[in-house]
Amino acid sequence: MESQESQDVPDGPAVHRAFICASFNQDTTSLSVGTKTGYRLFSVTAVDKLDCIHEGECPDVYIVERLFSSSLVVVVSLSMPRRMNVYHFKKGTEICNYSYSNNILSVRLNRQRLVVCLEESIYIHNIKDMKLLKTLLNTPINLTGLCALSVNHSNSYLAYPGSATIGEITVYDANNLSTLTLIQAHDSPLAALTFNASGSKLASASEKGTVIRVFSVPEGQRLFEFRRGMKRYVSISSLSFSADAQFLCASSNTETVHIFKLEQHSPSQDEESPTWSAYVGKMFTAASTYLPAQVSDMMHQDRAFATVRLNMFGLKNICALATIQKLPRLLVASSDGFLYIYNVDPQDGGECVLVQKHRLFDSSEEQVEEKEEENQEDVSPQPASQSYAATVALPSTPPSSTTLMGYSEDGGAQKGEVIPEHEFAEGPVCLDDENEFPPVGNQSN
Repeated sequence: MESQESQDVPDGPAVHRAFICASFNQDTTSLSVGTKTGYRLFSVTAVDKLDCIHEGECPDVYIVERLFSSSLVVVVSLSMPRRMNVYHFKKGTEICNYSYSNNILSVRLNRQRLVVCLEESIYIHNIKDMKLLKTLLNTPINLTGLCALSVNHSNSYLAYPGSATIGEITVYDANNLSTLTLIQAHDSPLAALTFNASGSKLASASEKGTVIRVFSVPEGQRLFEFRRGMKRYVSISSLSFSADAQFLCASSNTETVHIFKLEQHSPSQDEESPTWSAYVGKMFTAASTYLPAQVSDMMHQDRAFATVRLNMFGLKNICALATIQKLPRLLVASSDGFLYIYNVDPQDGGECVLVQKHRLFDSSEEQVEEKEEENQEDVSPQPASQSYAATVALPSTPPSSTTLMGYSEDGGAQKGEVIPEHEFAEGPVCLDDENEFPPVGNQSN
């Protein structure tokens, strides 16, 4: 699940910037967090405890993505924003690294593909051997590196902005390396994208943040439209489907997380329950056929099924829906340094109940970060409202001296030095055991 920082983060104590980035893995069983000193991987398979699986040392990690529950983790640091490092974290070895023509803004991966998004290009790798398969050059300017990759590797659908000025979505088949469809999703530029687990649905939100739409894939037909609110524009920071695609959660820079229920209202249901609300609904439906399309759409929009009221406002956060210990939960990882776990009532919805709050960092670490930030502010204060992408958009740095020059494909990525050499191989990347992916052993290409 992807993460982005809101555009309106106020200046505050260092605890409000406890981590630089955070992301859930593809099946929401672990949480990856990047910090000033490295990155951490947590297991989120229990409510009462939060186990730290691994800690890695690397300065200013702003991208960290784990492949399901395997040992493969991708890390990008502000010290080398053009370089992607792929690690086998359980062995403590680097599988490979790649350097790109510009700063890396996001990385997405499933069991078939690894996708690297730059401001005006996208690189698609075969995750089994990290070979660069395709470079999409001259894509519309994408300052936040917004893109989504379906976790279902049998289709590997990739979605990214098809325009920098309107909310057009390009859906690309990363397995067959061909464009599938263009979806006219919103009038204003896109702010968030996510697929459901099977890759059959795609949810989107624009920079206005008032309407969230769900489309069928690959047809691009609009299936649902949810209104987040009408009073003010907000910055949507994350969208996430439940595993069964029955629910969709959305978090923003406001204090409210919304959960929407994807259900079709059939005419037979209205006939079986002739209530006043059903009668009024029928009247609106009939009237909408005589109204302009824009007004008609608003009458068919559903509001949130369930909500969470956070005790914070304006802080970056990401949300995800998961089944933990056989019950539906909402997970919210916030830049205040905590993971919040809420119970979700799948029948009645309503206000979700907070059941656990886990600290992601020791208080001593936060104090160290606070001192470091105070020292940095004395030297060169930075705007507090920077997004992740704005932070990454630093002056271009030359490739690392360890990068092996001379390898280029479609005008972009350069293969880096491999440590150890046998793990990068012409064949598959080797992880721990047969239960991990990519699997150990030789595979026919």
